[in-house]
This record gives sequence, structure tokens and C-alpha cells, in this order.
Amino acid sequence: MIDISTAGTFKLCDRTVKRMGYGAMQLAGPGVFGPPKDRDGALAVLRAALAHGVDHIDTSDFYGPHITNQLIREALHPYPRDLVIVTKVAARRGADGSWLPALSREELTQAVHDNLRNLVLDVLDVVNLRSMFNPHHPVEGSLEAPLTVLADLQRQGLVRHIGLSNVTSTQVAEGRRICEIVCVQNLYNLAHRDDEALIDELAATGTAYVPFFPLGGFTPLQSTALSDVAATLDATPMQVALAWLLRRAPNILLIPGTSSVRHLEENLAAADLILPDDAMRVLDQIATPHVSA
Repeated sequence: MIDISTAGTFKLCDRTVKRMGYGAMQLAGPGVFGPPKDRDGALAVLRAALAHGVDHIDTSDFYGPHITNQLIREALHPYPRDLVIVTKVAARRGADGSWLPALSREELTQAVHDNLRNLVLDVLDVVNLRSMFNPHHPVEGSLEAPLTVLADLQRQGLVRHIGLSNVTSTQVAEGRRICEIVCVQNLYNLAHRDDEALIDELAATGTAYVPFFPLGGFTPLQSTALSDVAATLDATPMQVALAWLLRRAPNILLIPGTSSVRHLEENLAAADLILPDDAMRVLDQIATPHVSA
């Protein structure tokens, strides 16, 4: 029996959630665009996640677009009281599936209302503002204007809490001068560790850090050292990669995504995996921190 509570809990906004959650991005079609190949399978994954105790789901209305939130609504509404749904705004999809900035007051307001409508909610638990200076990695630049819009929507009662995504430490500090920042969602995994200092900085203030692409995203993690450690622990390499993240810092909340119930259960089982110190030393050498250009 999978018991994700063994990974512990951490504060997310004004709630305490289990550290193993679920990311819904892969429920949309190829390239996170259009409907899934197996709609019933997508609904089954969402229901299985909750059945195994997941109480934190990450999504966005620009996944699909609209598709992922509509699947969450169909599978799970009315939602359990302990479920925290985190969404993100500041991007839109082109007709060709491209990812485009959507940072104007009108676009951000529309995005919040789209999320509310498709999820059938009166208020969104957490909305992450995604920096779009570069969609692939954080780039310095002021987020004051779009974050002020989100703060206005928060004051209107449409958003409970605000987080940031794809951001630098400087942008987090700027954001905190505008509103409370309850979480940061950036790229981080065994092979990509630019955020080592930021994770520790956030841990010191009790702020959740949510790594996206914890298993490598569209290019899954591959490492001989990772595979060797997994073999000695009778686990899969992906389970080891998730267990490493859970041990890395107590404020890390995981949202591995999948469209398969079998893979979902494999991911969640990583909560029970204990990495010995010698395994951690090997895994820590897979990548070293560096600063993106």
C-alpha cells in the first residue's frame, strides 16, 4: 500500500499538505496542447492520485489550453476540502501551440476568470505568476506591474494566495514587497541545480519550493550513477530522483506528472524510499550548481 505521508508535510499557503503532490500538465495532448489521447485514462489518473492521498495538484489553464482544468473538474468536482489546487498565469498558447507572454492587466484578469470558470471555483487557492522574460529559465527583470494586478485580484477575493514561477532570488524579494509570496516554482532536479541557494533561502523563511520537471520534463533524467544507485535499492531511477529531492530540503514539495496510473503509483511510492548517506553522496555528484546565462 502506498503511503505518501511517510515523506512528511509542509506548509503551502495557509494549509499543510503532503510533500508528494501531482502535476497535471501531462494530461493534455502532445506538447501540452489539445486533448489527451486517452480521456478516460486521464480522469483515472486524477482520481487515483486523490485515492492515494494526494492533496496538492498543480495545473494551469494554458495547459491545453483549458483542457487540463476541465479534466480536473470532471474527475474531482466537488473537491475534497483538504485539496489545494495551484494554478499559474502570465502565458497563453498560440494557434500552433507556441507559448506566448500574457502579462497585461486584461490578460491576467481573463486568465484568473478562465481558471475559476474551468475549475468551477469561486476563489483560487494559489495563483503563481510565471515570469516570461525567458520561458525556459529565470531572467532578471521587474515583475512589479503584473504582480500588482494579481494583488488587486487577491484583494477582490478571487485569489487567496500568490506564488512565483521561473524567477530569481531578486524577483522573489521584489515580490515580497508587493504581497506575501507563499511558494516558488522553478526548474530543479538532480541534473539542474541552479537554485541551490534559493531553496535554502526559502527554507529559512518557511516558504515552499516546488520544482517543476523534477524528473527532467520532456528530456527524462539519464545517468549511469542514478541507475546504479537505483539497482542497489531495488527501485527505479525516477523513484530515486524523487527521493533525492525529498531529502534535499524540507520545504520541497513534489509535483511529478504522468498520464499513467502505473507511473503515478511508481512516483508516489518514492515517498517510502530511504536513501542512505552513501547513495546521497553519489547522487550529489551528478551535477553541480551553476548560474544560467
